[in-house]
Amino acid sequence: MLPESLQDAIRAHAKEKFPPKSFEPGVTPIPPSGKSFDDAEFLKMIEAVMDGWWTEGRFTEEFEKKFAERLGRNFAITTNSGSSANLLALTALTSKKLGERRLKKGDEVITVAAGFPTTITPIIQNGCVPVFVEIDPKTYNIDISQLEAALSPKTRAVMIAHTLGNPFPAREIAEFCKTHKLWFIEDTCDALGSFYDGKPTGTFGDISTFSFYPAHHITMGEGGALTTNDAMLKKAIRGFRDWGRDCWCAPGADNTCGIRFEWKLGTLPKGYDHKYIYSEVGYNLKLTDMQAALGLVQLDKLYGFGLLRRRNHAKLRRGLEPFSRFLRLPDPTPNSDPSWFGFLITVKPEAPFTRADLVKFLNERKIGTRNLFAGNITRQPIFTEYDIPHRIIGDLRKSDDIMMNTFWIGCQPALSEDAIDYVIASFEEFMKPYLAPLS
Repeated sequence: MLPESLQDAIRAHAKEKFPPKSFEPGVTPIPPSGKSFDDAEFLKMIEAVMDGWWTEGRFTEEFEKKFAERLGRNFAITTNSGSSANLLALTALTSKKLGERRLKKGDEVITVAAGFPTTITPIIQNGCVPVFVEIDPKTYNIDISQLEAALSPKTRAVMIAHTLGNPFPAREIAEFCKTHKLWFIEDTCDALGSFYDGKPTGTFGDISTFSFYPAHHITMGEGGALTTNDAMLKKAIRGFRDWGRDCWCAPGADNTCGIRFEWKLGTLPKGYDHKYIYSEVGYNLKLTDMQAALGLVQLDKLYGFGLLRRRNHAKLRRGLEPFSRFLRLPDPTPNSDPSWFGFLITVKPEAPFTRADLVKFLNERKIGTRNLFAGNITRQPIFTEYDIPHRIIGDLRKSDDIMMNTFWIGCQPALSEDAIDYVIASFEEFMKPYLAPLS
């Protein structure tokens, strides 16, 4: 623990550096996402700094334990970002440790076209083939009716993300994967704290992934994690994360296996130091102990953050309902309880204005907006300018509609109710000339 006098000084400085700010309409920016914190995060991070260890250590070990317990999973493995978590998840499935079930080049992985790039790029980076299915425009999640059509003799896995906190039908997809002997990677980077079928999101996949970027439900600044119940998958993930080495010792530890100088692997001489035996084509994707310390404080706040996200989203839903003749508003997936990451809006084709018109108006009033990530990713330069093998199920017209007409605004915990009121009032102001002729 830090000395009490130092703790008092840190608290005082944090409060001076980041004082509470009142909301001023039209002046205070309303970003689509952002982090929430107080002096507790600074105290814990400085405690980690003063340990002098800095790479993953006691705070990382504690975070992995608490995170796994929070989700009811056997194992959690931290990494330096949610994108790295996705890369590790897919890459782990290529490990020879998995025998005949391992993914090989040319194998197909079912995913959605309307999503974030790093849910998809690990498939490509490992030489597999993404198979793109459509979304349900009501929930912005995968249209599970297309799963059977997407199957082929080459299908080996499903890798999809919950969209902006709204869960996809995770139990049904897990059952589909079990029936067809497919791996299931559940990208939960935007949905930590959500529930489907009474269970937390991130508990349905063979591997589930999480992001702790500042925009997400909790933050480490940069950071991510994977969870699994399978000890072999855990070993493969850590191997790829830690330079590809066969050894599973924590940093600074030696001889965890008890036979460090007795191994015989590859064509190495018997007794070659196990800390320097490499069985995977790996990376270094670890995080620091300072990040894990920050994550520990944020994890304790996850429930409260979720309540505020739900409150803000519900208030926006009520406030924008009068404009539903022009706007398609977000619906939760049946049998779910989302911890919303953002508030999705689609401008209907019959509206007398465009998405560009509305987004321009909102941004002029300092209300930040974002598109739904890549839109239809098959229209992005990565696919139009490179010869990347892929398959498409159907015509992806719904993904095109998302690309052309959808955007989202913020509902993060840092937003005050005054800020949400201003957002609703801004929509009212924009809609006045379009609603008047209809009244």
